[in-house]
Amino acid sequence: MGDVLSTHLDDSRRQYISEKTGKILKAFFQFYEDQYGVALFNSMRYEIEGTGGPQAQLLWRKVPLDERVIFSGNLFQYLEDSKKWRNRFSLVPHNYGLVLYENKAAYERQIPPRAIINSAGYKILTSVDHYLELVSNSLPGPAPKSGAAPILKCPTQYPLILWHPYSRHYYFCVMTEPEQEKWLAVFQDCVRHCNNGIPEDSKVEGPAFTDAIRMYRQSKEQYGTWEMLCGNEVQISDAVYRMVYEQTQAHFEAVAAKCEMARPAMESTIRTDMDQIITSKEHLASKIRAFILPKAEVCVRNHVQPYIPSILEALMIPTSQGFTEVRDVFFKEVTDMNLNVINEGGIDKLGEYMEKLSQLAYHPVKMQSCYEKMDQLKLEGLQQRFDVSSASVFKQRAQIHMREQMDNAVYTFETLLHQELGKGPTKEELCKSIQRILERVLKKYDYDSSTVRKKFFREALLQITIPFLLKKLAPTCKSELPRFQELIFEDFARFILVENTYEEVVLQTVMKDIMQAVKEAAVQRKHNLYRDSMVMHNSDPNLHLLAEGVPIDWGEEYSSGSPGETDLSAEKRRRAKQVVSVIHDEEAGLPYEPSPEALSPGVPPHPASPESVSELRGLLVQELQVDSPQSPAEPLTNGTSPRESPQPPEPESERRPSQPASPLNAHHEPAPSTPGGEAVSPASPPHRPCPEAAADGDHPKPSDQETGEEVSGQGGHPYVQTTTEDSTGVQTEF
Repeated sequence: MGDVLSTHLDDSRRQYISEKTGKILKAFFQFYEDQYGVALFNSMRYEIEGTGGPQAQLLWRKVPLDERVIFSGNLFQYLEDSKKWRNRFSLVPHNYGLVLYENKAAYERQIPPRAIINSAGYKILTSVDHYLELVSNSLPGPAPKSGAAPILKCPTQYPLILWHPYSRHYYFCVMTEPEQEKWLAVFQDCVRHCNNGIPEDSKVEGPAFTDAIRMYRQSKEQYGTWEMLCGNEVQISDAVYRMVYEQTQAHFEAVAAKCEMARPAMESTIRTDMDQIITSKEHLASKIRAFILPKAEVCVRNHVQPYIPSILEALMIPTSQGFTEVRDVFFKEVTDMNLNVINEGGIDKLGEYMEKLSQLAYHPVKMQSCYEKMDQLKLEGLQQRFDVSSASVFKQRAQIHMREQMDNAVYTFETLLHQELGKGPTKEELCKSIQRILERVLKKYDYDSSTVRKKFFREALLQITIPFLLKKLAPTCKSELPRFQELIFEDFARFILVENTYEEVVLQTVMKDIMQAVKEAAVQRKHNLYRDSMVMHNSDPNLHLLAEGVPIDWGEEYSSGSPGETDLSAEKRRRAKQVVSVIHDEEAGLPYEPSPEALSPGVPPHPASPESVSELRGLLVQELQVDSPQSPAEPLTNGTSPRESPQPPEPESERRPSQPASPLNAHHEPAPSTPGGEAVSPASPPHRPCPEAAADGDHPKPSDQETGEEVSGQGGHPYVQTTTEDSTGVQTEF
């Protein structure tokens, strides 16, 4: 692992590791079997009683990335055995597993890949010095002497290192800074997705597994959040990691199969005795509550309650800014598409635009401006007090919510637009319909995002405070819990556990304070949260029925092109299936930026991109009010350069900093309206291209002799990256 070569595992070492692993797994899987019955009972009780929250207004996509590829491209990988840098073709499929091929030809010939990397638990580093510091701090023994030869030399200024405390490290590099930024966004998305590996729709196995982990750790007096990083020192080689992983996997599959076999009998008992089980559990909870309530209330009042507002504020600011950025990016992408529809022939190009829009939530680069808002989350002081090892678990969870809400908004827009297209609208009618649907979807998004954020805040506060309370109460309460076991009927012992009931009682003591804090934030209109009393009824009763149909294939249903262009269209569709464009492939320039010709001396430039929602709406209205069509020699440009114009890089000195988002609880001017009187939703200023990186300095670059393959130069195809600035527009408040 890293610079530490794994030694050979002889039979005695294998036996020792196997016995130690088996002992740990035996203890853990006893917790899992206990929690399986509780999780099954809770799941069935929820199905019967149903205590669902507000109804979501947006639709959700059942198969988000079917047959999609997130990203593919070339980068250099350092091979530890040969100590050489090799050019590799890398592909990120819909399951976010990083796949490395010898080259692109090997991928196209379906030759097995060189490696498949599960990035769960990894950290992505862009500095060799940072990596060496992590390695030095995590390895046992004295630190290496200063001046010693470095263990890793990167041939460019732009490394990408995948670091894991227990598993193998991976070393990559690219040639330019824009490539590094793009790969970094892709790798971070892989880590974010793989860390969120337990699906929420797993109502029994998922809760049983996570609760078993928590109970096992608490039995070892380990409280607090768990980030998949166990232990203090990295003493495990890659061979040991693989051996433990394989043994754990085999044990888990056996225990899961055992629980699954017992499930029918357990379900039968639960259905027959549901009322008696609930009564027995409530009786047990009342006895435990009477015992611990005085101690728990004092602990909450003195050690938790004073800090809830500050924790909530620390969570709310970056999270709400991130969700606002999601709204702005969605608005900007749809508005750009609407302008392109006007300029480029209406429905003929709609399929191409919608194919790209449908993948927006899974575009790591375009979503990066949303995700990076969570980098502001700081819990210094609170981390020490409440034993929170890191804020990363909360950052990633909020980012997952952002992606889900973006995809829900996009999918709802797709569904409503597809329904509208069935009416056969003209280009002018289509433009109006797109804007009307956009505003409907934004209203739904505002409501759903408020609901999601409030739920996230409550869960985060519980995750921070409950382990702290359990740890505080353990010395005086935990030893007394076994005496409550006699209150549980033997027939119900699989579904009621004293430890779980005790935790529920502790949770209830602090939950009322958490609920009150979130409610007050909504009443004060902080960060555009809806009040709990504000219930948005479903204004589209048939909307969810539309989502039950066959998934929309925009490329197939609304593809443009003559029969003679079949091969070209097939290639375009293949590339359209990839969410992020390949760096070295030539891409069309952005349609609302000046072309290189316009920047030549003596040639007046085209007007810049529209900077506000008023300008965007004005351009749309101007196009719709044209009485006579323009001649073919004068295509509609809408004050912009044609889409075919290549995109010039913007000098570093001319890039504008992002505008700070305005506080949502401040006084706002009335929103502009359309000719029909409809309110205008806020917009983000149009995106600008990221400049090409400067020269790579004096660092040596991988040569043909070193890699054994041809190395592409920096020149050639331009790289275009889209960024989005913050909005100063208005959001509806209640």
